[in-house]
Amino acid sequence: MGERLNQTDITGVLLAGGEGRRMGGADKGLQLLDGRPLVQWVLERLTPQVGQVLISANRNLERYREFGCPVIEDITPDFAGPLAGLQAAMARATTPLLLSAPCDSPYLPADLGLRLRAALDASGADLAVPRANARVHRAFCLTRRELLPRLDAFLAGGGRRLGLWHESLHTIEVDFDDQAAAFGNINSPADLDPMAQAVP
Repeated sequence: MGERLNQTDITGVLLAGGEGRRMGGADKGLQLLDGRPLVQWVLERLTPQVGQVLISANRNLERYREFGCPVIEDITPDFAGPLAGLQAAMARATTPLLLSAPCDSPYLPADLGLRLRAALDASGADLAVPRANARVHRAFCLTRRELLPRLDAFLAGGGRRLGLWHESLHTIEVDFDDQAAAFGNINSPADLDPMAQAVP
């Protein structure tokens, strides 16, 4: 069973630093799904796939620390989006690879890291992202920490979009058609109850 031998050189990044605009300004990661905060659901799926998890958050920091992981704030100001959270994690991490996941996708694949890592190793790419049913889920990515200077420059130049960042790199898309439902996410308060009944 060599499937999990290399997870210790991956740092997980749980992205919970957004403004929650579609959630009415609420801190999305702390919203309850079936009685538990979304961040807890994601941690349970992400933690076994990596050596350590960092939580990217910009408010309610003490509450996030209660989940037992280091909490990091954005370096780039003004809620610059998931890339700012990834930047802060890359600056903090000591592992060569980082696996990111948004706080609003509670059912992410249990083999996400394994499959992205296999594709990254085989291709020599900079970054690997999942694709399911022709949709690329860019907030989930396995990236090399050595790209930090390039990400710093991208953000300093005003770049914010994940797609544009990925296009600037050697990015490989990995087929997850068999688990498309696992990337379902919570966009608004109305999504919380229906999603509770849709566990893949």
